[in-house]
Amino acid sequence: MPHLCGAMFILLKVLLFFFRPLIWALVLLLIAAFSKNEARRKRLLALGLAVLLLFSNPLIWHISIKNYEAPVVQRTAQPVYDAGIVLGGFVSYSPADRTGFFNPASDRFIQTALLYKKGVIKNIIIAAGNGYWKENGFREAHFAKQQFITLGIPASVVYTDVQSRNTEENAVYSKRIADSTKLTGKSVLITSAFHMPRAQYIFRKKGLHTDPYPCDFMSKNRGNNFWEDNVLPSAAVLRNWDMLLKEWLGYAVYRIKG
Repeated sequence: MPHLCGAMFILLKVLLFFFRPLIWALVLLLIAAFSKNEARRKRLLALGLAVLLLFSNPLIWHISIKNYEAPVVQRTAQPVYDAGIVLGGFVSYSPADRTGFFNPASDRFIQTALLYKKGVIKNIIIAAGNGYWKENGFREAHFAKQQFITLGIPASVVYTDVQSRNTEENAVYSKRIADSTKLTGKSVLITSAFHMPRAQYIFRKKGLHTDPYPCDFMSKNRGNNFWEDNVLPSAAVLRNWDMLLKEWLGYAVYRIKG
């Protein structure tokens, strides 16, 4: 199973290089620049500019992400879960300082800590192997566990997956941890709202049926809501589309794979 997950990891990385609006626009503009046919050159130039304008428009981005993100969980009475499974990606690493630091997705960590402090979850599984930093021994899960301990959460209730590299492997190794530690009761999956649809689908396919607890809502980050915030092109929005298209592509690949 791990070798199949690894193959999927590599396949998605290759596909994602070409699955970016900026790449599409640059390719169209480059072809237009070298085209000797004037009519074709104008069409390609217009198409390239249209791609840039479309995928840098804040209003189109907001509508798209709002309709895709998992909804806010609102419960009058919170159930108690055996485990909260928090997916990695909220910690980055600085080679210069040789240390980890929280990145913009750190709401995953914050909400997990709050759920434990409120008594909603009894244990925490950190699914955050991230193999990019193997050469220096840094592991996101180890870093996150230490931060939970600093907040007063007992080390004995925090379990770590330090091997997974993607969401499919998150599910595989989380299930192994849950089975080996007898955490087979109800569990809740904690990840960014835009990542939740794909994550829950994969976890179900791997035999882990979790309740969703989305956080880190991108649709709620809309600046000052002035009219220009919805009209003027934004480089940040162009970058955000990389993440959303990654989710759509990953979801489609896993659905086809079954």
